Amino acid sequence: MGIWSCLGYDLDTVRDALYNGKSGIVFDQTRKDMGFRSALTAFVEKPDLKKLILRNQRQFMPEEAQYAYCSTRQALEQAGITQEFLDEHEVGILFGNDSVAQATYKAVNKIYEYKDTAACGSGSIFQSMNSTVTMNLATLFHLRGINLTTSGACASGSHALGLAYLLIKDGLQDCIIAGGAQEVNPESVGSFDGIQAFSTREDEPTKASRPFDKNRDGLVPGGGAATLIVESLDHALARGAKPIAEIIGWGFSGNGDHISTPNVAGPQRSLELALKSAGVDVHEIGYVNAHATSTHAGDGREAMAIANVFGDFKVPVTSTKGQTGHEMWMAGASEAIYSILMMKNNFIAGSLNFEEPDEETACINVVAKTQEAHFDMFLSNSFGFGGTNSTLIIKNY
Repeated sequence: MGIWSCLGYDLDTVRDALYNGKSGIVFDQTRKDMGFRSALTAFVEKPDLKKLILRNQRQFMPEEAQYAYCSTRQALEQAGITQEFLDEHEVGILFGNDSVAQATYKAVNKIYEYKDTAACGSGSIFQSMNSTVTMNLATLFHLRGINLTTSGACASGSHALGLAYLLIKDGLQDCIIAGGAQEVNPESVGSFDGIQAFSTREDEPTKASRPFDKNRDGLVPGGGAATLIVESLDHALARGAKPIAEIIGWGFSGNGDHISTPNVAGPQRSLELALKSAGVDVHEIGYVNAHATSTHAGDGREAMAIANVFGDFKVPVTSTKGQTGHEMWMAGASEAIYSILMMKNNFIAGSLNFEEPDEETACINVVAKTQEAHFDMFLSNSFGFGGTNSTLIIKNY
């Protein structure tokens, strides 16, 4: 695994941040100056790739592709996969990404400014395509397997992992680099601010993202990149790898309803299909990492879906978005990593800023403070605009 997150830029730092309830949310004056209703955002440091990637290759990489390069280098190193191995084997790449706003904005602006399409530069087309992450990483790491971007709103990263699981399970690939990436700049989320989707608790940035809490008032945007090396067990053991965890089930569904307001039936179906796919009972799930973004409708309906599926079994539930904000296209992949870090280190990170439930969220067992806990299997939800739902079940190895 590899991570580039507002909680840290390596797995150990992120693990400690999760355990200690650290928040990565800040107030960004630039957004206020631009006319944003909310200036809140997760802070993610931009990597310096000058010593790692040639300038003529860097020109093709927007912000999120740079994050993804860093998280993927980490993941490959932890997996013991060298460039020589990548050159000799068919390794694929599946990454969740659903927009490239800043690069597109800058390119079009230059065309308007100079009245010349050449002004946008030769790298702009590769920066502005949704598939920019997979095309850049496939080129930089010389990957010859599947090369595909999953574009499924805030479930994109989870769908990438689910598809990797299916392709490997069906014998179509042995090894896939899977993950999600999200740019962290004002251009990428201005339209979200325009529909009043964000929290306005600007006087207390670290308390703004409060999943499931009665006083939640909107999400906080975040981003970065997360990478997991997904491969068949036989393939991993044959090359001497030490597996960390196993994807055992994937469920997915569509709400078939409102474009932005979720319902209960769609998410519930995603959970049910994941459990069926994994062939496990709800009592085997030791932890649920919820999608819960800190919005009234979304959190409430997800809580009801979880309660409907788990019944009287009060499984521990948290949303790491209290610490990270909503990492959007990256979230499904990063939250799988956050949950695996908890599972491997015997704790559940508390749902930051959860103080009191409302009538809808009271039906589930939200863990407010970090607690020592041993579990060997978890369920992770990711839902998105347009009613796209993805649920992964992952167990310890």
